[in-house]
Amino acid sequence: MHLIIAITGCSGVVYGARLLEVCRQQNIETDLIISRAAEQILKLELGKGVNDLQKLATRSYSPDELAAPLASGSFRTDGMVIAPCSMKTLGTIANGVTADLISRTADVTLKEGRPLVVVPRETPLNLIHLENMAKLKRAGATILPAMPALYHKPKQISDLVDFIVGRILDVLGIEHQLYQRWRGDKSRWEGRLQRDRLRKYRGRTQR
Repeated sequence: MHLIIAITGCSGVVYGARLLEVCRQQNIETDLIISRAAEQILKLELGKGVNDLQKLATRSYSPDELAAPLASGSFRTDGMVIAPCSMKTLGTIANGVTADLISRTADVTLKEGRPLVVVPRETPLNLIHLENMAKLKRAGATILPAMPALYHKPKQISDLVDFIVGRILDVLGIEHQLYQRWRGDKSRWEGRLQRDRLRKYRGRTQR
């Protein structure tokens, strides 16, 4: 498995950082691109520098390196994740503008028919945001907002982060154990299972 991971300039850089950690743990090859704005947010939100995240990736590139291998469709990967994805980056990709290596690589991913997972972290959303998301969805991207569920009873922020990272991996078909999957109302289904077993037992004894 070989993924391109981009981290752009909006709150929520922890999602991209955690995704890199998990990929490293699972021996997934990664190419990393961090936007200039994301560099500042890394310091503000995580107290980390670019070098800290680059150590987790297989390779890393500057957003200005438009001659990088990632900029060509002949460079084979299994998909791209932008986490988090700023509304600027989302709008750029949705409208076919390749302003830097992140938007160019996303454009290449779409044109080659490979998975593109976009993780927007913005609220509330205006009409422009929504229309840009709809454009990307029609183009083949997966829009995966950073909206964690609560049914797994998270106890700390890292549980919420892992839920979103887990959903990203789900979309890409990568196995993980980052969160407890929903199994319905356990007491309700266990009660039904017991009644079904009892009914079958009675049926056998009455024959």
